[in-house]
Amino acid sequence: MLWIILFLVLLALVILPSLWVKHVMSKYRNPAERYREKGSGGELARHLLDIFDLAEVKVEETPVGDHYDPVDKAVRLTPDNYAGYSLTAVTVAAHEVGHAIQDARGESLFRTRQKLAKAAVIGERIAGILLVAAPVVFVLTRLPQASALTILIGVASMGLGTLVHLTTLPVELDASYGKALPILREGNYVHEEDLHHAEKILKAAALTYVAGSLASLVNLGRWIAVFRR
Repeated sequence: MLWIILFLVLLALVILPSLWVKHVMSKYRNPAERYREKGSGGELARHLLDIFDLAEVKVEETPVGDHYDPVDKAVRLTPDNYAGYSLTAVTVAAHEVGHAIQDARGESLFRTRQKLAKAAVIGERIAGILLVAAPVVFVLTRLPQASALTILIGVASMGLGTLVHLTTLPVELDASYGKALPILREGNYVHEEDLHHAEKILKAAALTYVAGSLASLVNLGRWIAVFRR
């Protein structure tokens, strides 16, 4: 019963931040033309990258979510933010440029996250194989210990993904408050009366990854519960 309660609490913690993030991003997409005189999100991203001598970093439109790709050296924005002139568009663009700045400066937390992310991809693949293989191992060996060990190794490998998400939050907060907010404020890229709202958007941009972290914890907890049985 305790495991069920904890699972439901974590599930709520996953859903609520996600809903709040979507609400904030959607709310400040209106009015859609608020920053037409200053440029779209994509145009602002290009402008900021050039100011920081990051001409090699591309700005691209993507359907899969706003992000910075350190491998291809590209700031990628969803259509609404790439071509949009809303407060959300320009603020999210500044946040993603913040990640490009972290990368260019070789900041330790950013580098650590990238190394862990690569390890997590391998770990998750191993976890998937081992968790599927556990019943087969039991059938072949007839040893519950062998099956349990397989599951344990799989769960531990899955834990790498959770570790990545936990190290992601400080990186995201720095991109929002250490990079994007000062840029927007000092460069007068948003109206004075919008700065408070821009902070909310930047918080939402960072907390996008909190939901991912909690989701990975829920998944990890579910497998630990299976293992305990």
